[in-house]
Amino acid sequence: MESQTGVMQPRADLAAEELAAVKKLQLAYEEMRAELGKVIVGQEMVIEELLVALFCRGHALLVGVPGLAKTLLISTLSKTLGLTFSRIQFTPDLMPADITGTEVIEEDKTTGGRQLRFVRGPIFANVILADEINRTPPKTQAALLEAMQEHQVTAGGQQHRLPQPFFVLATQNPIEQEGTYPLPEAQLDRFMFNIHVGYPSEEEEFQIVRLTTTNRTIDLKHVLDGEEVLQLQEVVRKVPVADHVIRYALQFTRLTRKTEGGCPDFVNEYVGWGAGPRASQYLILAGKARALLKGRYHVSTEDIRQVALPVLRHRIVTNFNAEAEGVKSDQIVKRLIEHIPRQQYDDLDKTAARMMKDAPAA
Repeated sequence: MESQTGVMQPRADLAAEELAAVKKLQLAYEEMRAELGKVIVGQEMVIEELLVALFCRGHALLVGVPGLAKTLLISTLSKTLGLTFSRIQFTPDLMPADITGTEVIEEDKTTGGRQLRFVRGPIFANVILADEINRTPPKTQAALLEAMQEHQVTAGGQQHRLPQPFFVLATQNPIEQEGTYPLPEAQLDRFMFNIHVGYPSEEEEFQIVRLTTTNRTIDLKHVLDGEEVLQLQEVVRKVPVADHVIRYALQFTRLTRKTEGGCPDFVNEYVGWGAGPRASQYLILAGKARALLKGRYHVSTEDIRQVALPVLRHRIVTNFNAEAEGVKSDQIVKRLIEHIPRQQYDDLDKTAARMMKDAPAA
């Protein structure tokens, strides 16, 4: 329920069991970070963004040069969750059936009759690592992306549901373009986050070299199972959002569209196509998950700012002027963060936080 000031009223209709689930999510988040830290050195922001996407039922694209432990991070994450895991190495000769599965003719030895039987492909797992997704042709990419959207595979006119939870993490090498098939913008839009994996700091690289050049055994424990992940994904969607936070998120997407009018000059100069409504949806969902992971039951505009880059960087298509001047979508998002006035929204955030703090316990 909204007050006359547009601030979400306290209590937020969160039942006692949901509040307990929120506490469980916060504890699970810290435990998962600790478990991942046994294997992965640094990359704290990457880990946070991955977990936010997971609890939002979103898929993520990890972009980084070789050797930055993208594959290791994803496989380690699946182990801490106790979920089934499949790695698909994308190659130029990979066919759609190699991912989704195929029908084979099977003979019944008792009757001598023959029938078609569907043999499931590696897509039938909870966590899918699509390694180097840009190395395979669009037809095979589309087979994976259809499964991401519909959570099902169709073969021989029959629909086969994918296991839940279902989470696709794709990796992409940004520096090698020869013999690759970059994902078109419409397919990139299916990914909730585009996560940039950068080089480690000097101290982090020192720790990486020291730890990985010795014999060591790492025991990882399961923090959550599949059913618990599904429950926590439901909790995230029940988190209330004040109108002013939604209005703030909408500005990030609507100001990138030149057809809407009122765009800042740098958008008119450098942007060819802006972000669609899915960006607004993911900004709010990611804000909800981040708020819970930080121990809050309400979403602030700061949450939106923190998730703006991974949500928007692959949804803003720059034009020739930007390419000529070396302007990337990341720079445009950062300028949008500075362009949108904060004071009014920050005041509403403080009011909402104060009301939640003063509210009686559920």
